[in-house]
Amino acid sequence: MDIGAETQKPAAGCEWRTPASMVLVQLFITGMILLSKLSISGGIFIFALLAYRSLFGAAVILPLALIFERGKWKEMGWHATGWIFLNAFIGYAVPMSLYCYGLRDTTPSYAVIFVNLIPLATFILSLVFRMETLRIWSVVGSLKIAGVLFSVGGTMLISLYKGKALHLWDPILKIHPKEQTAEGASNQLRGTIFLVGSSFAYACWYLIQSKVLKVYPYKYWSSMVTCFVGGFQTALVGIILNTDKNAWKLGWNLDLVTILYSGALATAGKYCLNSWAVAKRGPTYPPMFNPLSVVFTILLDSIIIGNEITVGSLLGTTMVLVGLYTFLWAKSKEVRDK
Repeated sequence: MDIGAETQKPAAGCEWRTPASMVLVQLFITGMILLSKLSISGGIFIFALLAYRSLFGAAVILPLALIFERGKWKEMGWHATGWIFLNAFIGYAVPMSLYCYGLRDTTPSYAVIFVNLIPLATFILSLVFRMETLRIWSVVGSLKIAGVLFSVGGTMLISLYKGKALHLWDPILKIHPKEQTAEGASNQLRGTIFLVGSSFAYACWYLIQSKVLKVYPYKYWSSMVTCFVGGFQTALVGIILNTDKNAWKLGWNLDLVTILYSGALATAGKYCLNSWAVAKRGPTYPPMFNPLSVVFTILLDSIIIGNEITVGSLLGTTMVLVGLYTFLWAKSKEVRDK
């Protein structure tokens, strides 16, 4: 009895590591959003931020590829290279550009909602392109529809209704929010359009990701080259839009911290922990923790930057979380039934 108990202790003791790693991933995402907002508000050129971040992420992933997938770069032919180029464009250059411009016009606690709508956008596009069928009259089909409606309704509530502001604490920093003028409303609408576009661009990336892994199944090399190519794509667009050398200069300031943090933790760290969790618990496990980034961002956005928590934002966020969990539960049940 004692020997059996001792052999089971290590396995039981490891149970906390998988959920803890997923919580850490959501903290990485939260930090990236908050730091990006501070850098963008400070005037950094968005395409410079994206290019440097992606190239640094590639440099961080490269040692992992050399260690765990030694020599596999030789198997990357022109066909795989073409798909990875498309992967970088749809999976990084387009969605991150739209997301950062949307973040510029809104707040971190508002923008993070759209990160969590990516699974729903993927589902909608899957239906449009007939990659997935919807059994409306089944329990699973009804729950998926209910999840989509709740999440979309929650997003609209956050956008259209503010309600009473809850002054719970004094912020560490104070970024003056946009006044409720016609220009402020216009910026909010423009930012929302950018964020919606970003969610659907990411959804397109998820749909082609399976093809990339089929033609080149080595995840570390694929991720490294995707980051490398994505960095050059955003740099090329940035040079076309802004030829001023000062826009590309980096100093020992918050912008450098944002780039290093985003590349090391929000890119390489997130990828490694997600891959490990998928191997342990399956592909539906990591997305279940996505709503935590909403909670973390709303709290830290208010504590650090000083954006107000309102009744409307709390109600809308609750609707999004309920809708997302309903959808993901129905999706996981559908996968298990198959």
